[in-house]
Amino acid sequence: MSKATKRKHVVREVTEDFVLPEGDQMIVKVCASRGNNLHEVENDQGVNFLVSMPTKFRKNVWIKRGDYIVVKPIAEGDKVKAEIIQILYKDQIKYIKENGLWPSKFGTASKSEDTQQIPDDMLPPSDSEDETDEPVKNINHPNRQSNLNDSSCESEG
Repeated sequence: MSKATKRKHVVREVTEDFVLPEGDQMIVKVCASRGNNLHEVENDQGVNFLVSMPTKFRKNVWIKRGDYIVVKPIAEGDKVKAEIIQILYKDQIKYIKENGLWPSKFGTASKSEDTQQIPDDMLPPSDSEDETDEPVKNINHPNRQSNLNDSSCESEG
């Protein structure tokens, strides 16, 4: 399977699958990235521990501080206690809340309220409103759209 095909399937699975935590799986909040595909998370009892990102998610999807994920405990871990099963986005969080399985510690606050963000009036104007809706956009890459109208106006003068 090519990289592009693999990425397409992984992204589709992450964004379109609506799963509920089963058995020993739990919903946790990402506190920090510790490098080497390890993330520090906090569970609903306030306990912090490390989780690992499985190979299928690496370089295909990104998570950041304040995101919610579903993890499954692993037996062989001393420092790393669990592995990421599912990354939760707005629609999946809503689905879990509707089914009554959302941890009460996390309350009704969405991840946008939990993380510190720059106010909208401080940001530069955006070309498109759709840019923020893409859940797996890598924010480290600059926007490479060229504005052809600007160059034609300068050459007319």
